[in-house]
Amino acid sequence: MPNFDKARSLLREFKGDAYLFGAGVLPRVGETVAELGSLAALVRGTFPGSDGYVRAIRASLEKAGVALAGEIKGARPNAPREDLSRITDELKALDPDVVVSFGGGSTIDAAKAAEVLRTLGGEIDGYFGTGLVTQAVEESGRELTPHVAIQTVASSAAHLTKYSNITDVATGQKKLIVDDWIVPTRPVFDYAVTHSEPLSLTADGALDGVAHALEVLYGAVGKPNYAKVAEIAAESVGLVVNYLPRVMQNPTDEEGREALCLATDLGGYAIMVGGTNGGHLTSFSLVDVLSHGRACAMMNPYYTVLFAPAIEAPLKLVGEIYRDAGLTSAAIEVLSGRALGVAVAEAMLAFSRRIGFPTTLGEVQGFSQAHIDRALAAAKNPQLKMKLQNMPVPLTADMVDAYMGPVLEAARDGDLSLIKNVEA
Repeated sequence: MPNFDKARSLLREFKGDAYLFGAGVLPRVGETVAELGSLAALVRGTFPGSDGYVRAIRASLEKAGVALAGEIKGARPNAPREDLSRITDELKALDPDVVVSFGGGSTIDAAKAAEVLRTLGGEIDGYFGTGLVTQAVEESGRELTPHVAIQTVASSAAHLTKYSNITDVATGQKKLIVDDWIVPTRPVFDYAVTHSEPLSLTADGALDGVAHALEVLYGAVGKPNYAKVAEIAAESVGLVVNYLPRVMQNPTDEEGREALCLATDLGGYAIMVGGTNGGHLTSFSLVDVLSHGRACAMMNPYYTVLFAPAIEAPLKLVGEIYRDAGLTSAAIEVLSGRALGVAVAEAMLAFSRRIGFPTTLGEVQGFSQAHIDRALAAAKNPQLKMKLQNMPVPLTADMVDAYMGPVLEAARDGDLSLIKNVEA
């Protein structure tokens, strides 16, 4: 079984005293903000029940002597470019010396990107990719305003990471900024805020956390940090596999809610020491028919089979977790190669069925061949090249159709036999 104390210890190892987390910490946010500035702009979510939390934030800021320049409505799901533009303009008008964001991953991601545009200028397309914010900081001599990111959802861990996902709604394509400069200066997560999350959001978020840990684990094989990634991933995946079904049955299960928060935070730790790959890459092209976490959860069993011959150690690690949870009876310890990958993929699909998730793209309303075409085209885009390079079986743009194409067809039909392994 996963270990809560071990999970908390890993998070303290990751963020030290900079991270304020746990149930009931929201009233302390003012003292955190006051360490960074005296005039704050609050980019806030507007989900049901958010007003009460925002009142608590306002009171905490006032108590700490921080003036509130104004409040800005946060971003819609997937952080559309139009919302980013609006938030940027409002930040410019308020001119704060500290940015506070309160919301899920989309609002936090939009706040990250808006501060980049406010301070460094230019167009958002100029920052998609890796390290381009750092380049602009070095060339301009300007630094970004400190950012206190207050997470509300056990999911993306946007409050902990160097990623900002922004979506072009017109094309249905999500793109990514990856840069250490956009890591929030001080992250905050009051786990109690998640207790009233809708179950669909809870499940999507938990599986997003699993995708982070799993994909980084797959990509860490043969690298010096493999042991650390395996330690993080084992706790993250174990917490979700064991506690998400409990929360789905009893949404007020406080221990289960804490488990999911710890698990997704550890997913954030994972993506700061390694990169995601196949599941995330494809999810960026499914934003109009699936939530991000659900798309990743649906794709990762199929990518598991593609990568299987190169990731036997990770598959044995996570396979034991799924077996201990009663999701497979396969002899994980003696299987190898593709057979091991198929066994683990089937266990992952069994977990999805246990929590009421679809297991094939063909079941998803609105999915069509156009999504496969879009995903294959996006995989060849140089701005998303890092996802191909992070794969445990690295692909080039020239290999996308031959190997990713069958993965997508397998995910559409639920037929693992369609997937082709890359020959050594």
